[in-house]
Amino acid sequence: MPKDLKQLTSLRFFAAMWVVLYHFWPSLGLAAPPVVGKGYLGVELFFVLSGFIIHHVYLEAFGAGRFRYGPFLWARLSRIYPLHLATLVGLGVLAGGAAVLGLSAGDKLLVWPSLIPHLLLIQAWGFAPLGGWNHPSWSISAEWFAYLLFPAFATLAWRLRARPGLAVAAAAGLTVALQEIFRRLTGSPLTHATYLWGALRIVPCFALGAAVHLLWRASPLKTRPGAGAFTLAALALAGACVGIGAPDWAAVLAFGALIYGLACLSSAGGRRLTAPAFVYLGEVSFAVYMVCIPWKLLVENGAHKLLHLQGDILPLPVWLAMLGGVIPAAMIAHHLVERPARAAMRRRGVPFEGVFQRADGGLSPALQR
Repeated sequence: MPKDLKQLTSLRFFAAMWVVLYHFWPSLGLAAPPVVGKGYLGVELFFVLSGFIIHHVYLEAFGAGRFRYGPFLWARLSRIYPLHLATLVGLGVLAGGAAVLGLSAGDKLLVWPSLIPHLLLIQAWGFAPLGGWNHPSWSISAEWFAYLLFPAFATLAWRLRARPGLAVAAAAGLTVALQEIFRRLTGSPLTHATYLWGALRIVPCFALGAAVHLLWRASPLKTRPGAGAFTLAALALAGACVGIGAPDWAAVLAFGALIYGLACLSSAGGRRLTAPAFVYLGEVSFAVYMVCIPWKLLVENGAHKLLHLQGDILPLPVWLAMLGGVIPAAMIAHHLVERPARAAMRRRGVPFEGVFQRADGGLSPALQR
């Protein structure tokens, strides 16, 4: 199986822009079409992708006893934390600048009781009920929760590696059951959870991604036409689920099928979505996701100050500039913050490896308990 699944890297960009559209659309003052109104499901697509990719990279080493928990956590932290910290600082600066210019950044931005949970990446664990700061960052707190629990996910995945159909069925059942139970208990869909239940929201998606990975490695579609047709069918199914207002869990399951199809297309040598431009945009997708709200606040405040706008609605040219500008803004953040900080952290090495890891590579007794 190929280690570099370019189609899945490219898919991340489309998931990120789906979320961006969802956040930006209200500034147009128009009713959102179904595909935009369901843009919050782009996070679910990210979560399923994450479960697939993490198991693709680490499961074999885990099963062979070569997995090292400390370096794993440090590698994941170096991936998500520097840009997260930069957006926190940037939003503080943006709020201060807005105050100097006589503009208001709103009372939902600098929520000081939520700062420590944000710094500790536990804001989606119920420790920051007031929200605030960079709202999309709740999802990386949920990701961090899944990373911490990766040994549990990997243990189940390794035991089910010879029965991928059972793994997929169990993950699909968990997805449906957890979303329906949550809706009945709270009156709100699990897919709307952010700060209060965001850590729970990732669990079925991450498990589904792991199960889809098992299915792909055991029974991939081996021809490019077959994999391509399956991928298009899965994409059509996902679009139909979104368009007709099906339960959100149906779209999540379709995302699993789409990822399976794209992975099969990659292993069969397919070239769709492998153009360098698509792959590059996929690489900056995390930055797109993380800077979209700070960028939106910057453009909106700047437009209201310069154009003397009334209300929250932006003129179409300004809105289009805001939408198109999020990509170069993300590219700057990716190259000036995300990549160099990640490289620096990985060069630095794991400061807490001894806490998690014995010298022989096994888990420490504390973690075994």
